[in-house]
Amino acid sequence: MVDYFYHEIIKRTVVGFGNLFNNVHIQKTDPKASVINDMKIPLAYGPMQKFLARITQQSELNQPTEITLPRMSFEMNSIAYDGTRKTQPTQTFKTLEDGTKLKRVYLPVPYNLGFELNIMTKLNEDALQIVEQILPYFQPSFNITVDLVDSIGEKRDIPIVLDGINFTDDYEGDFTTRRTIIYTLSFTAKTYLFGPISDTGDGLIRKVQVDYHTDTKPTAPREVRYTVTPDPVDAEPGDDFGFNEDTVLFFDSKKYSPTQDADYNP
Repeated sequence: MVDYFYHEIIKRTVVGFGNLFNNVHIQKTDPKASVINDMKIPLAYGPMQKFLARITQQSELNQPTEITLPRMSFEMNSIAYDGTRKTQPTQTFKTLEDGTKLKRVYLPVPYNLGFELNIMTKLNEDALQIVEQILPYFQPSFNITVDLVDSIGEKRDIPIVLDGINFTDDYEGDFTTRRTIIYTLSFTAKTYLFGPISDTGDGLIRKVQVDYHTDTKPTAPREVRYTVTPDPVDAEPGDDFGFNEDTVLFFDSKKYSPTQDADYNP
C-alpha cells in the first residue's frame, strides 16, 4: 500500500480553467453609440441543466426575483489518459524541496480533462458579445501556467484546446415564457498527474573524488587520487566554509601521500 499523497492537481487545473473566463463583460449602447451599461458576466461552477431548471421553475415574468441572464457556467465532464504524451513510467527525476532537500519524483502521467463552458443569454446580441471575447484566444489552444506541485516548485504550461461549439435556442411557447439562448463550448485541458514524492536524503555532496590513471587497464602502474571535502564536513549551503584537499599517489601498488610521507620520491 502506497503512502498517502494529494497534490490537488485536478482541483488546480479546474480553478485555472475557470479563471480564464472570470472577467468577461458586455455593454449596452444608445443610438449614439455611447455606453449606457457595462455588465460583468457572472460565472459559476455547475451543470447547465441546474440553471435551466431554475429558469423553468420560475418561468413567469411577474415573479419578484428570478435567475438573471446573461450568465456563464462551466464544469469538468471527463478524465481520460493521453497515450500520445506517454513517457517511461519508471523514469524518475530529482529536484530540491525548499532549496535543500533532494526529492525523487516519477515522471508525471499525462491526462486530459474535458470541460464544458455554457453561455446563457436572453438576447443573441449578448451571446455574440461574449463569444467574440473568447474565441480569438484559442487557435485552437491557449496555455495557462499551473502550480502542479508546490513542494517541489513544479510549474507547467497546460494547453487548453477548444474542441467545438454548439448553439441552441430553446424559445418555445407563448410570450410569457422566458427565452434562453445557449452556446456550449467544449474544451480539453492537457494536464499531468504526479505520484508520491520520495525523500532521498539531504541531497548535499560532501565528498568529491577523482582518480587519474596512466593506462586503461585496471592494474595501471601509476594512479593519482584527488579528494575534496568541505571544512567542516557538516557545513550547510548557507554556511561560510572552506575545503580540505588530499592527493594520494600509487606507484606499483604502493601508496604515497606527498603531504605525509617523508620518503616520498616521485
